[in-house]
Amino acid sequence: PPAARCTAPSASASALTMRASNAREFDAAARRDLLRATAGFALAGALELGCAPPPAAWAAQSLNKASSAGSAVNKDPDSLLRYGLPISQPDIRSIQKELEEVKGNSLKSYWSKALSNVRSARATLKAKGGKILDAVAQPRRSDATGYVTKLEAALDALEAKVASSDSEAAVSAYEIAINLVGAIEEAMVSGFPFEIPEEYAALPRLLGRATVELVLSRGPRSEEKSFDVDGELKPTIRVVLLLDGYNAPLTAGNFVDLVKKGFYNGMEVQRSDGFVVQTGDPRGIEPTDESAPNGYVQDGKLRNVPLEVFPAGTKSPVYGATFDEEGYGGAAATIPFQAYGALGMAREEYSADSASSQWFWLLFDSDLTPAGKNLLDGRYTCFGYTIENADSLRAVKVGDVIKSAKVLSGGDKLVTP
Repeated sequence: PPAARCTAPSASASALTMRASNAREFDAAARRDLLRATAGFALAGALELGCAPPPAAWAAQSLNKASSAGSAVNKDPDSLLRYGLPISQPDIRSIQKELEEVKGNSLKSYWSKALSNVRSARATLKAKGGKILDAVAQPRRSDATGYVTKLEAALDALEAKVASSDSEAAVSAYEIAINLVGAIEEAMVSGFPFEIPEEYAALPRLLGRATVELVLSRGPRSEEKSFDVDGELKPTIRVVLLLDGYNAPLTAGNFVDLVKKGFYNGMEVQRSDGFVVQTGDPRGIEPTDESAPNGYVQDGKLRNVPLEVFPAGTKSPVYGATFDEEGYGGAAATIPFQAYGALGMAREEYSADSASSQWFWLLFDSDLTPAGKNLLDGRYTCFGYTIENADSLRAVKVGDVIKSAKVLSGGDKLVTP
């Protein structure tokens, strides 16, 4: 049969998964109404069919969980990536939580709360620093010890900035401290946390994390020659992606491999509708030959990547099936579709393992993800986030071109057959 356009999730109530689409931009208010209707439609349909009511896990949970929403939703990709690391040391997580609250409280000028957060983090570090270091494998213990020493000084500096009630200075000091927490947490990761099923041995995999830089320019058919990013005209847009091989090693590995091969260089954006920005179809925006391969061809055969979704609290991803199909309905994902510019893998609507080269940025809006009704997590592979200049994605249109794509770091973690 003709090769279908793999697409990202649709806002249509009649297609809760994926559909073929070359949709252009449309009114944001109408999109919001559609998605809210879609969420209600899904819930009503489940009850009408006699399915069990949504589990309690769909209620708002801790801030890194996919099913939290509204004003409490964690939309910070750096925070989500920290929570996505395969570690379980509770004391460093407690320090992380306190520090992340410092930022929010400082921006709201809740200075007494922010000061309490800093002091709580320092008390935990002082009392539990030894246990934190015990959780670091010996090859990284020396590095982690240095990070802990620097964190102690960073917390002193942060307290001083918070005490001065200077939001800008407090947030700057926060960034130094939280980056040290992240470094300690990354040092705790020892080896790769699970075995990838042998049936996928022929696919590249990313055994860790990598960063990729994309530079986009206006397409040759565009009447506009620059991007309007918050009122500033730019000839190109540069974004940096962090690909998470700890949670989606095959999907992230496939992407890094294609970037290294130059597959995405010169490729046009094929969808931009205010919900997602999508690319990766080698046939272009309007394929003239529907029978042509809709993904990357290797050795004369389309290379497919399985659906790869990781329920929080489990030890390895689910392959080739959704959360619902494997009994994880309503579960949170370790790396949720919960940040603006989250990276998702597109696939054909009724084929879980049909992903190849097409992928999308989710233009996340917490208003479109009511509490307990995230329709993406566990149904599509999220394999990372945009960690620099994500806001510029709203300026990208159909026909814009990926001028260049290159791996900045982590390329050594790519393992190819």
